[in-house]
Amino acid sequence: MDPAGEHLLAHSATNPDKPAVIMHGSGATRTYAEIAERSGRLARVLRDRGMRKGDHVAVLLENQPEFYDVVWAAMRVGAYVTPINWHLVAAEAGYIVRNCEATAFFASSQLADVVAAMSDDLAGVTTRISVDGTLDGFENLDDVIGGVSSGPGDDEAEGGWMFYSSGTTGQPKGILPPLTEGDLGAKSFLTMMLTGMFGFDADTVYLSPGAPLYHAAPAGWSYGTQRVGGTAVVMEKFEPLEVLAAIERHRVTHVQFVPTHMIRMLKLTDEERGRFDLSSLQVIVHAAAPCPVETKQRFIEWVGPIVHEFYSGSEGAGLTYVNSQDWLAHPGTVGKSMTGQIHIVGDDGEELPIGGEGEVWFSTNRSFEYYNEPEKTAQAWDKRGWSWMGDVGRIDDEGYLYLTDRATNMIISGGVNIYPREIEDVLIVHPLVDDVAVLGTPDPDMGEQVTAFVQVGPEVTVAADELIAWCRDRLSHFKCPKEVRFVDELPRLPTGKLLKRLLLR
Repeated sequence: MDPAGEHLLAHSATNPDKPAVIMHGSGATRTYAEIAERSGRLARVLRDRGMRKGDHVAVLLENQPEFYDVVWAAMRVGAYVTPINWHLVAAEAGYIVRNCEATAFFASSQLADVVAAMSDDLAGVTTRISVDGTLDGFENLDDVIGGVSSGPGDDEAEGGWMFYSSGTTGQPKGILPPLTEGDLGAKSFLTMMLTGMFGFDADTVYLSPGAPLYHAAPAGWSYGTQRVGGTAVVMEKFEPLEVLAAIERHRVTHVQFVPTHMIRMLKLTDEERGRFDLSSLQVIVHAAAPCPVETKQRFIEWVGPIVHEFYSGSEGAGLTYVNSQDWLAHPGTVGKSMTGQIHIVGDDGEELPIGGEGEVWFSTNRSFEYYNEPEKTAQAWDKRGWSWMGDVGRIDDEGYLYLTDRATNMIISGGVNIYPREIEDVLIVHPLVDDVAVLGTPDPDMGEQVTAFVQVGPEVTVAADELIAWCRDRLSHFKCPKEVRFVDELPRLPTGKLLKRLLLR
């Protein structure tokens, strides 16, 4: 077997001692040769136990190097890999293992309490392996692969990811894309995006700045970096100054942020940001959540015109892209479509003219299904074959897309539609506000009222009236909060997505 260039095995043959992953906090490193050897042994074990292309592997691991041993082994068998959010309670994590029909489950001994409480949901899992210690009822990874040949098998195949939706509005759904066909190492949509849009290659040093590896971007992009022969630097957790230190220490060329990361770095002082040499940076990518216009403008002023943005969803049915130059000429845009035509659809289901605001639908040749959910899969597409990711927006006469908000976030007050994002973008740039979420709360006369949930720093005091006045100076008064509730911390996922249900309990 001679894998094509975009595969672990090709790089382990040509550059075996090159670091494939470096854990920034601990300094633990896996070379290409080490991951190839360990994943090869494990892949043989999985095949010997009956795993075949298209089967499912569930992974409950923290940000640790063993993640890549397991992922590459599963990929070499041709399996689907499902990383599980380690912040979930046992019932939630167990639901995903059971729902994805995993026949192999890998866990960290650091998550022993969650794993122990999942026992009933593991009934269908025939292979249970702890990657880093002892777990009751689990084999140890090193024991399992000890003495097994590390050479490639004759039936190695391309696997894929099956991530689950976050489940913020119901039970999470497994998002099942088709597996890549062709020879091992054939170009995938992921590597075409990384190389074609963002310039990833064998010289890339990609920083995953503390986002958990159970999320699609840090998992997929660090894995994609290894597919093209670069080095992935993975932080165990996000901390603004430590991110800058990591860029300097590892000479990072590419990094991906969510807007929350950008906001927190901009709240550092000029002196703090100026301590670090960031000259190695070639590309900064941000996605996953809307970025306030003023925040992005300030960020580009700081780092230069190397900031790129894309908009997509876990389902991948649509993709837009914009670089710094085009964004500065069209502030607030998330770019032009890269995979199909954008359609803005009104309440009657008909397409709106340019400038009209409505649901954002994509027509594309990319496909997906929700695993074992045919009805929900059917609901993701309309009769024209267009797919909707739940957002509302508009396009201009040059084809640039502007997002207004998530449709499910819209507040209807006295019959008027109000989009929280516009208000959040105003409040987040207040110098004393660390984080904010705007929601509709019940109002006996208006149906809903605008309520701002605000997080400020320790020992910081700001009056609700001051924040309301700040909004009224910048927005139409009907959009401004009627109430401000101060919270210690907003319940957000690491992607920036708000767990709205926790605020409204």
